[in-house]
Amino acid sequence: MLGTRVEVRVGDGASVGSELAAWTGAGPAGFWDTMIITRWDPPYRVDVTHTGSVVKGTGIMEVVALPGGRSRFVWSEELDLPLGALGRAGWPLARPAFLLGVRRSLEAFGRLVEQGVLPS
Repeated sequence: MLGTRVEVRVGDGASVGSELAAWTGAGPAGFWDTMIITRWDPPYRVDVTHTGSVVKGTGIMEVVALPGGRSRFVWSEELDLPLGALGRAGWPLARPAFLLGVRRSLEAFGRLVEQGVLPS
């Protein structure tokens, strides 16, 4: 994701039970998205449970085989919005910027994959 760096806090970051923390923001302005890997099926799927104070819920990242040696990356999240009623009221305003960031991040990731470059 744009403006995000990830670190492994517990385990190897590539197995069930590993704990990750992703800092999203610029400089000191941002938040930690902590998560635990709950399913690890390389290279096809990883499931996580978000455990942070801002981001809570579940996420799945999956690679699906397509005809012709192609594949599709599917990323889904079921998240609880932070700040209760205020978060629900503000989501329609924040949603377009959030989706733009996700789209740009996935496009950049797709370019790396097509070039055969694996992000570290």
